[in-house]
Amino acid sequence: MARKHYSEEFRQQAVDLYESTPGATVRGIAEDLGIVRGTLRQWLETHGTGKKTAADGTLTDSPLRSAPTASTSDPSEPLEQRVARLEAENAQLRAETTKLTTEREILQKAAKYFAGETRW
Repeated sequence: MARKHYSEEFRQQAVDLYESTPGATVRGIAEDLGIVRGTLRQWLETHGTGKKTAADGTLTDSPLRSAPTASTSDPSEPLEQRVARLEAENAQLRAETTKLTTEREILQKAAKYFAGETRW
């Protein structure tokens, strides 16, 4: 298989995407971007901060794997717990929006690059 060459900007964006996405795994981000896991791990070692964003927006030293929060409402649930649950769900949705926005920007740049490479 031919080795692909990625720009420094793409590498940094991939690392930023992994570090800013709560619950993301190296495997998941690599598959989403179409790169090899080992390659992303190397980029994390060279470009990464070693910090990962948690669902509540704080930075942690270890990756989190959080399950999606159910948005069903329980009438007996105390107000404080409901607020905390909804805030966590909101943070998760914001992180997902950030991930999707970053992925879309990367794909737009890739499409523009490959459109320029095409000589019909």
